[in-house]
Amino acid sequence: MGKNHDIDKLDRQILSILMKNAKMPYTEIAKKLYVSGGTIHVRMKKLEDAGIVKGYNLSVDHDELGYDVSAFLGIYLDKSSLYDQVSKELEKIPEIVAAHYTTGLYNIFARIICRDTNHLRLVLNEKIQKIEGIQRTETFISLHESINRPINILDEDEAID
Repeated sequence: MGKNHDIDKLDRQILSILMKNAKMPYTEIAKKLYVSGGTIHVRMKKLEDAGIVKGYNLSVDHDELGYDVSAFLGIYLDKSSLYDQVSKELEKIPEIVAAHYTTGLYNIFARIICRDTNHLRLVLNEKIQKIEGIQRTETFISLHESINRPINILDEDEAID
């Protein structure tokens, strides 16, 4: 499994629990998995050191904070070799929450979150379109997000009660 990381069933179970609820205390995870809290702590440290656990994030409802527009942006570059340069410029735009170098029609596919369509228009016209190396963009506004979940990393026989 993975890139030659030495992780086992217990590691995957710990990760699975925390991917669903990162606030769950290690002691509670330990009880669920019938191990000590120290074991969970040691395993998590090992997973962090291996680069498997890259950080901890807080998931918020953007709509509730007044950011009602979630959009996807297909970005065409003048040349694929400009990816690194353009990516660094996109990273400076706080409304862009994710960007991927892709195959297919677009060189970059990004997700952008804005307060409203006027805010989106300003970000597109005043920030993104002015980046040197971007030929053009296509914008897709999300009407509703129906699925947003972590990947299931457990095998059938590793399910947690």
